[in-house]
Amino acid sequence: MAQWWGREARGGGGTSVVVKMESPDWAIVPRSEAAAAGGKAGRGKNARQITWVLLLKAHRAAGKLTGAASAALSVAAAARRRVAAGRTDGDDDAGAAPPGESPALRTRFYGCLRGFLLLSVLLLAVDVAAHLQGWHLAVDVPDLLAVEGLFAAGYASWVRIRLEYLAPALQFLANACVVLFLIQSADRLILCLGCLWIKLRSIKPVAKSGGKSSDDVEAGAGEFPMVLVQIPMCNEKEVYQQSIGAVCSLDWPRSNFLVQVLDDSDDAATSALIKEEVEKWQREGVRILYRHRVIRDGYKAGNLKSAMNCSYVKDYEFVVIFDADFQPQPDFLKRTVPHFKGNEDVGLVQARWSFVNKDENLLTRLQNINLCFHFEVEQQVNGIFLNFFGFNGTAGVWRIKALEDSGGWMERTTVEDMDIAVRAHLKGWKFLFLNDVECQCELPESYEAYRKQQHRWHSGPMQLFRLCFVDIIKSKIGFWKKFNLIFLFFLLRKLILPFYSFTLFCIILPMTMFIPEAELPAWVVCYIPATMSLLNILPAPKSFPFILGSAYEWVVTKKSGRSSEGDLVALVEKQSKQQRVGSAPNLDSLTKESSNIKKDLRKKKHNRIYRKELALSFLLLTAAARSLLSVQGIHFYFLLFQGVSFLVVGLDLIGEQVE
Repeated sequence: MAQWWGREARGGGGTSVVVKMESPDWAIVPRSEAAAAGGKAGRGKNARQITWVLLLKAHRAAGKLTGAASAALSVAAAARRRVAAGRTDGDDDAGAAPPGESPALRTRFYGCLRGFLLLSVLLLAVDVAAHLQGWHLAVDVPDLLAVEGLFAAGYASWVRIRLEYLAPALQFLANACVVLFLIQSADRLILCLGCLWIKLRSIKPVAKSGGKSSDDVEAGAGEFPMVLVQIPMCNEKEVYQQSIGAVCSLDWPRSNFLVQVLDDSDDAATSALIKEEVEKWQREGVRILYRHRVIRDGYKAGNLKSAMNCSYVKDYEFVVIFDADFQPQPDFLKRTVPHFKGNEDVGLVQARWSFVNKDENLLTRLQNINLCFHFEVEQQVNGIFLNFFGFNGTAGVWRIKALEDSGGWMERTTVEDMDIAVRAHLKGWKFLFLNDVECQCELPESYEAYRKQQHRWHSGPMQLFRLCFVDIIKSKIGFWKKFNLIFLFFLLRKLILPFYSFTLFCIILPMTMFIPEAELPAWVVCYIPATMSLLNILPAPKSFPFILGSAYEWVVTKKSGRSSEGDLVALVEKQSKQQRVGSAPNLDSLTKESSNIKKDLRKKKHNRIYRKELALSFLLLTAAARSLLSVQGIHFYFLLFQGVSFLVVGLDLIGEQVE
């Protein structure tokens, strides 16, 4: 029978009672008894609730532990497959040196690493033997000479050589790198403070005339300037449809923009597919042209230069460049082109990149962290305070007059985008960076592709600096702009940063473990790098793996814009409504094409062992073991982390997809 507690009543003597009603009878119970009964029930209910909460938390923790264990097993299995396969970066074409890198130089560098590794293992064995004899770092050479035996005499000679010859030179190099390290850290800190100031004051470029709706575009096309859109590509079989479709769907009067598909493909089948896609959009009424070069002089720079020499280019005021894997939003032109109106000295408006595959694996997450810092901090701060930054080569709008005034595209370096930006800056043109306008693209998902990309990005700036140095000195720009170009833009960020970071933390630091008379303070090894790393992570905290991301975020969702064989197959399976309007792809031919691509990738793409990275990993781990003899805890943990990081890269696990 149902029962409940009724109203509270008070007796004549002021005693509080509670009416307990049980159908069909009822009774009066003293309040103390009622409270005791209710307290027991409440305590039982609270105990059950706490138990369920604890069980739920335990279930979640078990799920995370299971996911972490599964991921660890997957990584271990992948490592075993790498070792069992025995493929290295010297096998087949995939291990070939990037363009401009000497194979002989790679071989010598690998030989030096192996030599240092063997020497470090030998020194570690000697130091362990000396430590077992009780010859610690505090022992003097005369004390060692007093000990009889060949080993004691040899170790005493080694300690003397360290003290008199090796330690002073190594300490000098360490101090020089520390000075560079402090300069670079100060530069990064100033950039972060500038970004914070921009956030607090809500500073951003504002267009003098906002964009219009689609109806306004059709009604008043004469108010919209003429825009030339260029898509340079070369053998882009996987992404040509998405990129062409995205550009042709830009919300701009069709009579006021022309698309140039600049195809440098040397594969006839790929060229035929791209040409067919262009013709398809032509039938939809889009003003789009297909240009194919048989002789690829100058690569991308030569391709763009050839396109700008067309006679009809004089009818256009602006030119927009999108690489083949970039997919702009329909309102891209409406959010960028208006910034030129009323700003006749603005030569470039650059949008930031966003990445459709940023959570694909550890490699893409780390790239996303670095590039988010590059765009949100470096590009934005330099754009706001200096009106100058390096052109990213894509997702930017140029005033054609600025390009012509700067001398146009030149094939003299591999960084043609940086080249044209520097020359335009020397001519007095200003750049705007729009942090709130994004253009989707892809990140390299394999270490091999990433390595070649980074070599291309870092090998050209010094060559460009040699070519531009005299022009910078003779230019009419202000002293501080010359200082920024020479010391900050080129020397510090393009030369010193890559040089000192590797030299300090991967060469000098391990050497100080074997030559302990030369020291690196803990604040250089730990505190400042940790602070700089934290600042680097702030623009993209969710991309930092293992700390701010859930274990379940490692499950990757395929995306239609990705240039991989899995995405191409997924694209076929999607509904036609998910395709961009008017693209009308031939799904049957696409299915056949994707199956062929899958077969080719199975034959050609292999995970490999990267020998230089693996040798450097063992060198760092050996130095970490040596640091234990010196009781240098922070140095040990830093070297251990560095060694494991290079081990992951050397076994090609950084690009492994963990599900």
